[in-house]
Amino acid sequence: MSDVSSAVNTVRLTIDGQDLEVPAGVTIWEAAKSAGIEIPVLCHDERLPPAGVCRVCLVDVGEKRLTASCVREVADGMAVTTSNEKIEGLRKGLVELLLSDYPADAGGDDRKTQRDELRDLAASYGAGSDSFPAGNGRPIDASSPVIRVNHQACILCDRCIRACDDVQVNSVIGRTGKGYETRIGFDLDDPMGASTCVACGECEKACPTGALTLASLWERAPESARELKQVDSVCPYCGVGCAITYHVDEQANRVVYADGRDSPVNQGRLCVKGRYGFDYAAHPQRLTKPLIRKDSAYPKGPLSAETTSSNTRRRKPGGLVDYDEVLPYFREATWEEALELAGRRLREIHDEHGSGAMAGFGSAKCSNEEAYLFQKLIRAGFGTNNIDHCTRLCHASSVAALLETIGSGAVTNVFADVENADVALITGSNTTANHPVAATFMKQAVKSGRTKLIVVEPRYIDMADHAEVFLQIRPGTDVACYNSWMHVLIEEDLLDHEFIDRRTEGFEALKELVSNYSPEVAAEVCGVDADEIRRAARLFGSAATAIVFWGMGISQHTTGTDNARCLVSLMLMTGNVGKVGTGLHPLRGQNNVQGASDAGLIPITYPDYQKVGDPEVRAKFEAAWNTELDPNPGLTVVEIMHGALKGEIKGMYMMGENPFLSDPNTNKVRKGLASLEFLVVQDIFLTETAEFADVILPATSFYEKDGTYTNTDRRVQVGRKALAAPGEAREDWRIISDVAAAFGYPMAYDSPAEVFAEFTSLAPSYGGLTYENLGLTGKLWPCPDPETGDGVQVLMTDTFPTPNGLGKFVPCEFEPAKELPDEEFPFVLNTGRLLEHWHTGTMTRRSKALHAIAPVPEVDMHSSDLSMLGLKHGDRVTVSSRRGEITLTARRSDRMIPGTVFIPFHFREAAANVLTIDELDPYGKIPEFKFCAVRIEAAGR
Repeated sequence: MSDVSSAVNTVRLTIDGQDLEVPAGVTIWEAAKSAGIEIPVLCHDERLPPAGVCRVCLVDVGEKRLTASCVREVADGMAVTTSNEKIEGLRKGLVELLLSDYPADAGGDDRKTQRDELRDLAASYGAGSDSFPAGNGRPIDASSPVIRVNHQACILCDRCIRACDDVQVNSVIGRTGKGYETRIGFDLDDPMGASTCVACGECEKACPTGALTLASLWERAPESARELKQVDSVCPYCGVGCAITYHVDEQANRVVYADGRDSPVNQGRLCVKGRYGFDYAAHPQRLTKPLIRKDSAYPKGPLSAETTSSNTRRRKPGGLVDYDEVLPYFREATWEEALELAGRRLREIHDEHGSGAMAGFGSAKCSNEEAYLFQKLIRAGFGTNNIDHCTRLCHASSVAALLETIGSGAVTNVFADVENADVALITGSNTTANHPVAATFMKQAVKSGRTKLIVVEPRYIDMADHAEVFLQIRPGTDVACYNSWMHVLIEEDLLDHEFIDRRTEGFEALKELVSNYSPEVAAEVCGVDADEIRRAARLFGSAATAIVFWGMGISQHTTGTDNARCLVSLMLMTGNVGKVGTGLHPLRGQNNVQGASDAGLIPITYPDYQKVGDPEVRAKFEAAWNTELDPNPGLTVVEIMHGALKGEIKGMYMMGENPFLSDPNTNKVRKGLASLEFLVVQDIFLTETAEFADVILPATSFYEKDGTYTNTDRRVQVGRKALAAPGEAREDWRIISDVAAAFGYPMAYDSPAEVFAEFTSLAPSYGGLTYENLGLTGKLWPCPDPETGDGVQVLMTDTFPTPNGLGKFVPCEFEPAKELPDEEFPFVLNTGRLLEHWHTGTMTRRSKALHAIAPVPEVDMHSSDLSMLGLKHGDRVTVSSRRGEITLTARRSDRMIPGTVFIPFHFREAAANVLTIDELDPYGKIPEFKFCAVRIEAAGR
């Protein structure tokens, strides 16, 4: 901006005698703050649009009446007085008026953890509550498990309404009633707990009084109201990686509450899991001592399904593993004994059967350092590349397609850049449930009028409410849909010819293939109107900038790689890669899926996606790790389970993974786990998989260790220890080193920072990053200037990291799913997540608030299907496939396409993956979670 334009866009004024020059358009309150002048407020919150409701911020600008400084814009030559006897008297009177009805117990007894801006302001003015007649009688609403609503303490400042409308863009809260009876209301004046509130807590955070308070604080004993320690860390749940401050009672060793922290990632906002889902760490079922299976001290033959714990042979109601039933099969041991047994038996299997009989499952819930150490042990110690983690079950096909077409499996731009996109496409992602904070940025972009949204999804998801175009396609028809988009773009010349000519290859072959996919052809396959397909394609193709977000609805198919290839082609032909407001963004599912992949928990690549088959790369790691490495790619998650079932994989080490619930075809997984000769499980709870273990090693939760985590944006952040470990539990990185030493491949480190330094020395993308320069908000990789820069936001601005620097079009024919519905199994099953739960429920189902909101498994069905089967909402039904059956409750949801059903996979008592098929995508080797044929009938038939 030039000096002239700067001068045109500033105004001069005086505030309390200070001469100021400020940008035009700012409010008096903002101008005063910039000069260090504090004007009191109650209804105003900097993150929210100003409303001028409470009038506490009144100032004198020389007019007949005082004006609210939070809404009044500055003007050239304006003279402002923020404080004098008249102003202060009015402010005190306003505060006393608000206090007159204010209940004495508003906010609870715990004043150290519950802010109350009204009481603070009253104290500063010496204002009392007896200056005006008092009223009472407005109700308390305790229907929400997480937020207590005291309507009598509400001052109608509307901060909660604006937080819900403008930050989270949920539009749940409004006003109801008239006159003195006016109060905030939820939906159509429902109790908060019965409304469509998603319990994000943004309203409670915005509330300046005791009207909205944390329900958990009302349960806290007064004697425990101690000063709390603040620990700046990150969220342990989805790939968004929200910055959080945990408020910790050190004496009780527990997190009392969590607040969103200012960061480029979440800008202070959180979802229900991040804000309320921390208490699982204090659950009484935490593992605190090493355990050894009673018959595992000596070499033995493969376990049969019958010789494992009884709980693996029958499904019990209630959800969590029954410790009383399982623990009798184990005995407590010392760390020395457990490590000696684990190291000895794994070494014996290795020496007798070779490195190919060994395998390891790492975890995307663990840190970069732990992922790096784990894969190092499997590769350099066990001597095999049979190492994988849950990215195989979520975005392996996306990574395969991205590596093939543009040379990198990482996102090309951050999700918040949606604000600069003309069009955003969300496909195969229930974003508000799976990445709720990222979804707020997308909804804000649409609400601003800057961005138009296209949603393509087999279910009518919440984001469809914000869409310009919604295509509710049949499951598994994505390739046909996007081929027809590309047909329209070519036919109507909505292409970026310069980008295609300069930066891509293979366009002519793609052009020839998609010529066969007219919207009319695709409409027959996808089940949507041809004109709507054209409308979506034209909207996308007409955009100067477009960004695409996708989730596991794209990747978790046997055609998942093809689905992602089509999205890449769509972006290449429109030139929507490498500039602001554009990009390819597969939203990562778990908190460190990106980092775990970066760190090498993949069977075909070392850290930073350096191929195991490349002799130069392998020589680099052999020198670093001082051992010879296997040149052959390893087996993937499902292939390892198949190998165990066939007796080819005999020894396994699992860290923080629960394949019993997360992998497809659970009955086959059960048999595979039971066939292992020796299994070591390292976890914080006794999981379904741990029931099969020979040795169980108690690890620390996220809150009990330091480490770095890389979010879906490629932002590397430090998670900081907030709690002491329970009992004898140890940090995962220490346990890995202990197991390595017991196995005979010592790896000694003094801290996670030391491990991180070794990892970054071998991973060029992370080069230069340290715990010190990551600071409180982290940095994006790559980061050319880690001491002062934030990292590179938009990748591939000039070239692609492919051998020839070009992006590659890969034509894909539509192929149907491997298992189609038929007369015996007439419904299509889709599986996924709920907002309140995560992965296999190990953590969230042990969180009091999250469990209270979503306690039981349900199957979503269209009302016409319920009627056809003689069922109704709330009936118990049995869902069966060719692989097994589960029983759960039917839930009417007309957001489904008739003939399709949805089941979340978090619930062990109705494990969705009992039903799913273990057919694999031939490229990404990802299982088909999103499509299999099922039958539904009333339970007990």
